[in-house]
Amino acid sequence: MPNKDQKLLSCLKKSDKNSLRDLFTKYHQSLFNFVLYRVKDEVIADDIVQDTFLRVWKHRNSIKPNQSFFSYIAKISNNLCMDYFRHEKVKLRHQEHIPQLTQSGVDNPAIQYESKILEDKIHSIVNNSLPEKCREIFILSRVNGLANQDIAELLEVSRRTVENQLYRALKVLRSKLKDYL
Repeated sequence: MPNKDQKLLSCLKKSDKNSLRDLFTKYHQSLFNFVLYRVKDEVIADDIVQDTFLRVWKHRNSIKPNQSFFSYIAKISNNLCMDYFRHEKVKLRHQEHIPQLTQSGVDNPAIQYESKILEDKIHSIVNNSLPEKCREIFILSRVNGLANQDIAELLEVSRRTVENQLYRALKVLRSKLKDYL
């Protein structure tokens, strides 16, 4: 058996993919069990085993055919396990600083559709149900974001008039949108 491994390792050193496949077939399960015992997660263990054999291929020129192949891959996988544990430790340490993903309306097409319908309804009410001066004040306030005092100066009316017109507009909107609210 050791002679067969030496021959496979010599061929692997010469970039023979079949020898890598044969070594993988021979040692995969043993290495998987070795790694699984350490990480206690089959998916992670499988990833580490895959990475181990990728590293074997990348560093095939430095392989020593006279040395134990399992010891070689066990050392590589052990280092990968240590990297995994260090990474998990860092994730735990910084977990409180990682923002949690939340479902937003931007991501949900149904909410986007409902928002568009509501927006169209508001637009229709503002344009068809509000008197001209009330509509103008509402648009300046809610669409353009002007302060009540700025609207009063712009339209040359009192601040109280602006407040009354906004109250009136919001009252009409609440009344017409009661099914949506």
